[in-house]
Amino acid sequence: MADDELPDVDPLTLRVVKAIADEGSLTAAAAALGYSQSALSQHVRRVEVRLGVPLVERAGRRLRLTEAGRILARHATAVTTALDAAAGELAELQGLRAGRVRLAAFPSASPTVLPRLIQTLRDRHPGLSLTYVEAEPPEAVQLVRDDKVDLALTFSYPGDLGDPHRRSARGLATRRVGADDVLAVLPEGHDQARREAVDIGELSAESWIAGCPRCRGHLEQVCRTAGFDPAIAFETDNFVAVEGLVAMGIGVALLPRLAIDSFPVLAGVVVRPTTNSDARTMHLVSAQGAARVPAVAATVRALQESLAG
Repeated sequence: MADDELPDVDPLTLRVVKAIADEGSLTAAAAALGYSQSALSQHVRRVEVRLGVPLVERAGRRLRLTEAGRILARHATAVTTALDAAAGELAELQGLRAGRVRLAAFPSASPTVLPRLIQTLRDRHPGLSLTYVEAEPPEAVQLVRDDKVDLALTFSYPGDLGDPHRRSARGLATRRVGADDVLAVLPEGHDQARREAVDIGELSAESWIAGCPRCRGHLEQVCRTAGFDPAIAFETDNFVAVEGLVAMGIGVALLPRLAIDSFPVLAGVVVRPTTNSDARTMHLVSAQGAARVPAVAATVRALQESLAG
């Protein structure tokens, strides 16, 4: 390559380098891309000759990217997303007959939102393939950034200092797609259980059962706003266990509606809204431009309907 010529980097090379970065080996990258290991190895060698720099190197038994390879991998997500969007818009002219969307969402969405989403997509776009992974918001945002998923359904609480949609989502597209009420969970015989809405301040003397770390942080914030620090007796991110402990009279709790809707409310438990109309916000996170891909856009529309339902 002459000194005054720019390097010739093609889209396939970007996909190959990114797959090597994601998978950690040529064999795994080849499987992910649908190529043979030998074909991918030959492609890498041809590109290295053409560019005049090595893209991969051995580190013991493991293959890793060189500095040049890491540069290409760093730009690969933005470029391949744009190419997928362009290809998708062309495909839209022929109708959405195929496509693949990778989704991540928080645990309480799995038994509630996901089944409705799958059914809607099957009815409207039977050629669209959806894959799913369960992940809490910080991990789900990172999966989008690493191009491991196309969409992440996440949540945040008002005033949440650990909100994953601030620093970690910079450069990504984030949209608000709904709210999920946070409800008080009380033993059946509790004084507040007879009321239409629970005043958190009236629960200052209670023992509390906290949920996931983000939910615990929100519980502490809500209680402090009401004028007290909650006495947390147990912590578990198992929603059924929370209700079981409440049913036994061990404590009270706050749970999002999606978590409560994940299974029938246990006997001996009463669920009530709070007087402060507490709720968490739900977001969709994706790479910039991903919504222009028809398969992704169709999934976003179906997901918004599933959340509304």
